[in-house]
Amino acid sequence: MNTPTDITKRRRFRLRRRMERGRAMPALAVIPALMTLGNLICGFAAIHYAAMPVATTEIFGWNTLTVACCLLFLGMFLDALDGSVARLTRSTSDLGAQLDSLADMVAFGVAPAYMMLRLVSHYYGPEHYTGILGPDADNLYGRVTWTIAAAYICCTALRLARFNVETPSADAEDHRWFRGLPSPAAAGCVASLILLHQHLLVKKFGGEFPPGFEKTSSLLIPLVTLVAAIGMVSTMRYPHLINRWVAGRKSFGALVRIVIPVVMAVWWLQVALAVCFVAYAVSGPMGAVSRRMRRRPPVFVPTNPA
Repeated sequence: MNTPTDITKRRRFRLRRRMERGRAMPALAVIPALMTLGNLICGFAAIHYAAMPVATTEIFGWNTLTVACCLLFLGMFLDALDGSVARLTRSTSDLGAQLDSLADMVAFGVAPAYMMLRLVSHYYGPEHYTGILGPDADNLYGRVTWTIAAAYICCTALRLARFNVETPSADAEDHRWFRGLPSPAAAGCVASLILLHQHLLVKKFGGEFPPGFEKTSSLLIPLVTLVAAIGMVSTMRYPHLINRWVAGRKSFGALVRIVIPVVMAVWWLQVALAVCFVAYAVSGPMGAVSRRMRRRPPVFVPTNPA
């Protein structure tokens, strides 16, 4: 039986919903939403190019995997800006947070997993094979690689869902640390190593590869994908790079830590991206070990009396 109090609450809720529907969205609030949708489109375009057989494209003469990696990094750039722009324009909302997670699932979950599968399929599939290895592959390595890709996608979904539940607000103070490897960083590890792999094959060796380099080097990518998936669902602590190392006033030492990767990227872009993303992924377990050692009580060693 409905009490007068319940009826009043229900009427107030309907009135508030009608007011929210009729309220126009501020013009500045559209900008972060467009950035998030841009990230989503970049992820979809990366999947499109990764679905093609590995070959040269008309985009700067890059091959399809290189184009997919660059699109992923462009989406990563948009994802890094949309939250800051939303806080700057005071247009943060639950809708924006959910939209961001959906875009990240495509760009940093499905896209890098599919790119890894394309790389392995190109080098380990049958001769002149243009498809994607799946659970029905005729070799064990193909089936294991597909399983790793599926596990990576599942871990990305779990990571994003946990982030939405555990983050209390959109304030910068609540975004200084991440619990588990962030999904953009995990995708960056996979994409940067694929980009470096293709760069070495095309530019460094110029088509004259050392014996077994193509296949042997591509074995590393699925292993990194699996480690990144485990890192996303772990409880290791990772710093938010923008909020902790870039935003606000910084010391001279912090400025040097920012300048060095930028200088490296100017001269060795592919190497710098791979080193930076892998170093960030490794910083989580290294920090956990360091904190555990600091908390460990000192061992008392009795000395012999004189």
